Amino acid sequence: MAIPLVLIVAITVVDLFTPPDVYLGPLLVIAPALTASLSGPRLTALVGTLAVTALVLIAVLEGGLTTANRMAQILALLVLSALSVFLRYVTERRERALSRARSVAATTQRVLLRPPPRRIGPLRVAWLYLSAEDETEIGGDLFAVGRAGHAAATRVVIGDVRGHGLAAIGEASLVLSAFREGTHRCASLLELVAALDDSVSRNVEDVADTKHDPGEHFTTCLALEIPDEGPGAEMVNCGHPPPLMVTDQQVMVLHARRPLPPLGMGELPIEARRTDPFAFQAGDMLVLYTDGVIEARSPARAFYPLAERVASFPAAGPDDLLDRIHHDLLAHIGGPPTDDAAILVIEHTPSHHLLRPRTH
Repeated sequence: MAIPLVLIVAITVVDLFTPPDVYLGPLLVIAPALTASLSGPRLTALVGTLAVTALVLIAVLEGGLTTANRMAQILALLVLSALSVFLRYVTERRERALSRARSVAATTQRVLLRPPPRRIGPLRVAWLYLSAEDETEIGGDLFAVGRAGHAAATRVVIGDVRGHGLAAIGEASLVLSAFREGTHRCASLLELVAALDDSVSRNVEDVADTKHDPGEHFTTCLALEIPDEGPGAEMVNCGHPPPLMVTDQQVMVLHARRPLPPLGMGELPIEARRTDPFAFQAGDMLVLYTDGVIEARSPARAFYPLAERVASFPAAGPDDLLDRIHHDLLAHIGGPPTDDAAILVIEHTPSHHLLRPRTH
């Protein structure tokens, strides 16, 4: 408030003490324009009124209020002040709309994409979600972690809905809801994946934006089951990028030997379904990600080499590794992401870190 008022007073005083053929009054438009960038429409209107009043005062004291030149100056200042008020009003409405959108997005993220616990069973978990939409915090990528209901194990899912942004949230919700229900009820990982596929196949038309996107709607998915004891983990890959295994400062890509098609592409016969076992023991880390990570391009159109970059990072915990990937990915892109991207880093800790219930 002080700066525009000082400008009005200063311009008025200087104009009164300059020769009559020098007109500084039009500079008063600076005051409402500056106020519009710093405050709301009411204060902008007040400063604009003061600026017009000051210009009228200059014209009266210099004896030229009714001249065509002075009337044109006053009218121009009045119009520009009103325009500043209008633009400030529109900008404030836009800011309120953005604030509501961010609030809805944050609430949606908490309800739909619930942050995984930092520790579950013998596992430490770190996660990152980058949305391609400026006004949202969630899009078509998904992940969830939960305890198996029929075994001492942890189940993990990460997926990528075709498309991104708000239109893909409904499809992502199908997979997440089915996972949270099925991870407790399904006796095996294959049964869980079948439940996810059934949910997408049956309900995708009810939630997908088929009006604007009439093409195929499917979800790539990677599901894992990691037991609390022993190294015998298993995974089912439904058209998703393969995870990375970080062990002894070496990075290995876990390609599926028996890949399945993405969820919603049609049911496979039971005999075609197999899990891919792999060893995951204390000290190892898994890096799960969506294609928004490895398909991120640099300004020179080069893809992000995730496996190479992870191999170059020093051995550390999941939070440190995720932080390094995050900063390195943004530096590679050189700007905001153009596609949704999600990363999960899971570390297997020794079994004696496992929290056990108290006995009475």
